[in-house]
Amino acid sequence: MTEERVALITAGAAGIGLAIANKLSSKGITVITADKDTNAIKSMALENPDLKPILTDVSEAVEVENMFQEIRSTYKGLDILINNVGISGPTLAVEDIDIESWNKTLQVNLDSAFYVTRLAAPMLKKRQGLIINIASTAGLFGCPQRSAYVASKWALVGLTKSWAMEMGEAKVRVNAICPGSVAGPRIDRVIDSDARERNRSPQEIRDIYLKQSSLGCFAQATDIANMAWFLCSEDAKHISGQALAIDGNTETLSDWLK
Repeated sequence: MTEERVALITAGAAGIGLAIANKLSSKGITVITADKDTNAIKSMALENPDLKPILTDVSEAVEVENMFQEIRSTYKGLDILINNVGISGPTLAVEDIDIESWNKTLQVNLDSAFYVTRLAAPMLKKRQGLIINIASTAGLFGCPQRSAYVASKWALVGLTKSWAMEMGEAKVRVNAICPGSVAGPRIDRVIDSDARERNRSPQEIRDIYLKQSSLGCFAQATDIANMAWFLCSEDAKHISGQALAIDGNTETLSDWLK
């Protein structure tokens, strides 16, 4: 009998994380969802009771240590890590960003990936597992007014390529998925924030975002989940160190309002 595959997804109780969790779960993978939002966890449990939640804030190193103690005591190993947690950070000119907001964005988007991966790596090496970092097209382009977010996502792409080299000898594959704008509450909040900062209507900003890609539409969370499953499958067994965009071909993230 083939031993069960076990996946850990950060911020896995809602949004893109939940879409990936449901996809992997439907393929027979045991999915651990690490999330700090108790309401999201409750809602997730109603939607898919097969998912295994752990209440954790992965931007805090001590909580990550405690989470891995629980994982090691409960499961025989770990095959898949998906570093998905992220926040949008401030939408401001660089001179207007306060240090606390900058540090918080990098702590959640970047430090968390380090905290989790450093403890997951020995487990993944034993099982020839894989890592998927959820980055962004903002990790491939510059984007005005989004300095902290862009910095964190470029760094995550860099870590992807570095970890792919570092862990390749152990047959651990490491890739990044770079979504463009993904339909849902999160992009709605980003658009509203951008509109306030630029003194424009949310619809004007939404139209600009739509024009930034060749296909002129937002991706769905299920599109990201489908790519994640592909990277977890045998069909992707020779893909590593890649930053794969799901964005309808982003042409620019420059400020179209100027």
